[in-house]
Amino acid sequence: MKKILLTLLTLVILAQGFIFAQGSTESEQQDADGEYTMVTIPKLKAAWFIPYDEDSQKAGEDFGVEVYMQAPAAADEAQQVRLIEDSINQGVNALLVVPNDANSCIPSFKKAREKGIVVLTHESPDQPEADYDIEMIDNIKFGERMMDELAARCGEEGEYAVYVGSLTVPAHNIWADAAVARQKAKYPNMKMVDTKFPVSEDRNASRQKTLELLTVHPNLVGILAFGSQGGPGAGQALREKGLNDNVSVIGTTSPKEAATFLEDGAMDLCVLWSSGDASYAMVYIAKMILDGREDEIKTGMEIPGIGSPVVDGMNILFNNPLIVDASNASEYSF
Repeated sequence: MKKILLTLLTLVILAQGFIFAQGSTESEQQDADGEYTMVTIPKLKAAWFIPYDEDSQKAGEDFGVEVYMQAPAAADEAQQVRLIEDSINQGVNALLVVPNDANSCIPSFKKAREKGIVVLTHESPDQPEADYDIEMIDNIKFGERMMDELAARCGEEGEYAVYVGSLTVPAHNIWADAAVARQKAKYPNMKMVDTKFPVSEDRNASRQKTLELLTVHPNLVGILAFGSQGGPGAGQALREKGLNDNVSVIGTTSPKEAATFLEDGAMDLCVLWSSGDASYAMVYIAKMILDGREDEIKTGMEIPGIGSPVVDGMNILFNNPLIVDASNASEYSF
């Protein structure tokens, strides 16, 4: 009799455990369906990415998802990959990444997608193993605009240099190549010195390269800096040499970081976009995919507050360049 009672009690406990487990699973599924978790992983901690963090969190509030940022201390691909791997292990629903090195991210992105994690990138067109890449500017037109601005300030003649963050950042190199192609087609009296220099995410490296170029190429008239620290680094070198008025510097530096250089002419102009617009759009797109609405991601769609992009394969393209000089730099908080 005791054995029968013990058996019945065991069955009851097992049944309750099963029901509890089933209930927990349904609850967890409801939580997952009700609020996704997304992590933004920019290239590094920098003023440029303050809006990337702030606007992604605003998007999270607007669209009912949890968003937080993890950023490497420096523009280091290994650090960034570790953060991506950590996020995968934590079970996030979406990775929103600005890659330092497009190739180094591929294995981690592949792993994430195999686990059902949405992968979106920014500044990395045609990124392998990503679902989509979101750009706030037309890459070719952006590079061409940079060259047009530089040519106008150099009288359409003379030697110039081109800086990029690294030779493995796709967007930087697309912009740079478009700028150089524009120069060759439209400004034949201008000439790029040497080749592209991968110094534009390190202010001191940019400064050192600029000091070197000023010695080797004393007739240098301009620098295009594709990357957050290239412009300030070049501007610092010009200040040290007293050449603020002799060499034009146009970069993609955030207004707050560039402000003092714009004020004294060590930099002439920033041509950029808001990284916050990009992250806001990324949260919206990621939620569409997670909600099973990927078929709606096409040219003509509207992203609230951002606009209507062109969808070209896996690239979601806006064309919203922001032009900043000494007269309006103080209007921006990043």
